[in-house]
Amino acid sequence: MLVIDFIDETEGKGASAAPLIEELLTFAAEAEQLEDGTEVSVTFLDDAAIRHINREYRGKDQATDVISFALEEEGEGETAIRGTAGIPRHLGDLLISVETAERQAADYGHSVDREIGFLALHGFLHLLGYDHMTETDEKEMFGRQDEILAAYGLNR
Repeated sequence: MLVIDFIDETEGKGASAAPLIEELLTFAAEAEQLEDGTEVSVTFLDDAAIRHINREYRGKDQATDVISFALEEEGEGETAIRGTAGIPRHLGDLLISVETAERQAADYGHSVDREIGFLALHGFLHLLGYDHMTETDEKEMFGRQDEILAAYGLNR
């Protein structure tokens, strides 16, 4: 089973989505055949906090909906992180702006929990190495995302 560490820096605004995220990401982890005990953290933030992080780490001075920090991703000149026997695999961290999710949910006409679940899955797939930098990668990632959402039953 996937182990998720939730951190809520929104005075409880993100807490209502935690059970859905736990179920959805556990479902996705099984679909992706991840080993039991794999870990991920999910942090709920407001727009100001995620904007600061987005500016600091991505050079974009604006709020965004979700940011993924993959521990297994190799940057230029970095050494690959490899798992060690007996130590759980930690995929990385997901940061979700609840304020942005609220706006997007209103724009799309669905619940905030559904939007936060969608964002969590999107970020989770990034942690697993999926990306959408090219048209081919985008098709693969969004296709997989849609497959998991449909199989789980989380539709717009």
